Amino acid sequence: MNISSTLKTTGRAALLGSLALAALGSVAAFAQEAAPAAAAAAPAAAPTPVLDTGNTAWMLTSTALVLMMTIPGLALFYGGMVRKKNVLATIMQSFAITCLVTVLWFMFGYSLAFTTNESASMNSYIGGFSRFFHHGITVSTLWLPGVANIPEFVFSMFQMTFAIITPALIAGAFAERMKFSALLIFMALWLLVVYAPIAHWVWGGGFLGAAGVLDFAGGTVVHINAGVAGLVCALVLGKREGYGTTNMAPHNLVYSVIGASLLWVGWFGFNAGSELAADGLAGAAMLNTQVATAAAALAWMFAEWIVAKKPSVLGIISGAVAGLVAVTPASGFVNPTGAFIVGIVAGVVCYISAVKVKHMFGYDDSLDAFGVHGVGGVVGALLTGVLADPAINALGKDASIGKQLYGIVFTILWTAIATFVILYIVKALVGLRPTTQEEVEGLDISQHGEVVP
Repeated sequence: MNISSTLKTTGRAALLGSLALAALGSVAAFAQEAAPAAAAAAPAAAPTPVLDTGNTAWMLTSTALVLMMTIPGLALFYGGMVRKKNVLATIMQSFAITCLVTVLWFMFGYSLAFTTNESASMNSYIGGFSRFFHHGITVSTLWLPGVANIPEFVFSMFQMTFAIITPALIAGAFAERMKFSALLIFMALWLLVVYAPIAHWVWGGGFLGAAGVLDFAGGTVVHINAGVAGLVCALVLGKREGYGTTNMAPHNLVYSVIGASLLWVGWFGFNAGSELAADGLAGAAMLNTQVATAAAALAWMFAEWIVAKKPSVLGIISGAVAGLVAVTPASGFVNPTGAFIVGIVAGVVCYISAVKVKHMFGYDDSLDAFGVHGVGGVVGALLTGVLADPAINALGKDASIGKQLYGIVFTILWTAIATFVILYIVKALVGLRPTTQEEVEGLDISQHGEVVP
């Protein structure tokens, strides 16, 4: 090979090498540009939900407020309205129910009410077993991840306080005449057979919630449920010894005023806490609760003043509780004007129910559990269907009396039938009432061996 050929060959090789290097450089540059573009085009991974400390702080506070409603609130409210010989027994009922329901809720109730049943068809009626004894919940487990972001332990505890006060309310209907042993068995069965399923129907993914029944904080689940059960208890147990002839006036209305006041304050946790967040809707529920309660207290007071010629202390505190009950389902759906209307209607209707209708039919609803909670719950549930404001809560746009009535009817039917059956089971096991002599002596001494000096 001569020099000329060698130079030509070398020149061509150099040229090809230069072109190859240039091409490789272009590919590398394109790859560097394409990598960020591809990364930008890829969807960002959803952020992992983290605990919301503000919501959690509010729910811890609300939970304590609702527990205060039963002990000491309801205990004092009911305790002051009975005769002195039954005050300890009445307060004991609220306290013992708090302890009993706490254990049962931890073991079975929470799971039955708020978990998803493995059977899709059964899930319309009852929850599953996955959270028995709170199995599977840790300090990192969140309720409503991405929405409320509160610990599931806190949610369960909050709902436990609702499960506590509901059966405790029933005790007002049969005050002064049920054996303590019967009460414990009845309340245990009632919590699991009646309360847990209905809570699931409305709040846990069951058929009433799916049908659009609105119950923000428990008008159906708590108050209609407890009120109807109370009426069935009053009818099955019969009247107190001496009812209609013996003086059965409250022995200490100061206790009852203190109890009603604690109920009023605690109810802010009940209603505003049911939003599960520290936000504007919780604020609206709080204001609605205050307005409706005050309006109902005044409405009952003026109705009594017109009819009985004097406004009583028992009347105004009963009216306040009627307002608290009626605004419960509506508190997160109506505006303050709607809450005002709910309060006025509830105050008048519950006065008529507790004072006039009870006497007309002659049943002994001792402390007006049905007259205030049952009737007030129905009033509030129906008015929620009329007064729900989508500007307050978007769910209100689909509200209707028909849907609310659907929820009311199913709740009444199941509660009445199941309560009746449970009572007769308890009657067969231990009996329902103390002896006549024990009842006349008073439940404090006959059931607990103690008296108030």
